[in-house]
Amino acid sequence: MRPLALLPRPGRARRALLLCVGALTGGVFGLAWWVDRFGRRDRVTDAEVLVVLGARVLPGGAPSGALRARVEQAAELYHRGVAPWLLLSGGVGAHPPSEARVMRELAVAAGVPASACVLEEDSHSTEDNARSCARVLRERGARRVVVVSDPYHLLRARQCFRREGWEVATSPAPIAGRMRAEERAYWTVREAFALLLRPRLWWARVPGGR
Repeated sequence: MRPLALLPRPGRARRALLLCVGALTGGVFGLAWWVDRFGRRDRVTDAEVLVVLGARVLPGGAPSGALRARVEQAAELYHRGVAPWLLLSGGVGAHPPSEARVMRELAVAAGVPASACVLEEDSHSTEDNARSCARVLRERGARRVVVVSDPYHLLRARQCFRREGWEVATSPAPIAGRMRAEERAYWTVREAFALLLRPRLWWARVPGGR
């Protein structure tokens, strides 16, 4: 074997490529660590509304495990008196009806009055959730919201809602028993990539700069 000192040094382009790959890898896994740590903590506080973000609806209109867990978490917060109404956000995906309608059925079954459930049925992404919910929130004069979603989703969701001008607390839906460790790792890294590709979200702050 040739001594390391005698091996040809990588060219400038190759060094630049290796540096970029290293920076990207470190950035993704650093963000993934942040996403995971953020989502593990329940930051719930008294608010004017609980915003529940939708998840997949299965064939026949059955709720996915994620959808059910998010609504159950929101219903528990409602019964604790955290907020007086729920804004259920999610349009029609691969299978009807809309995520919001399925969530309302679950919320009512969990003891939340139908009159306390407001539907937003136009959104198909987290940024859509924030923009479409913003219209409803402005109409109702709400400023402080608690966003409920899966833990790995909460950091990006908070930043999207902050960017629309809301004071945001977050509350994670439980994932124990419905998601394996490797699945959680996959979705956490996926969220890190989503944040890395949307740098404008990094600068979203509490309204008024607080």
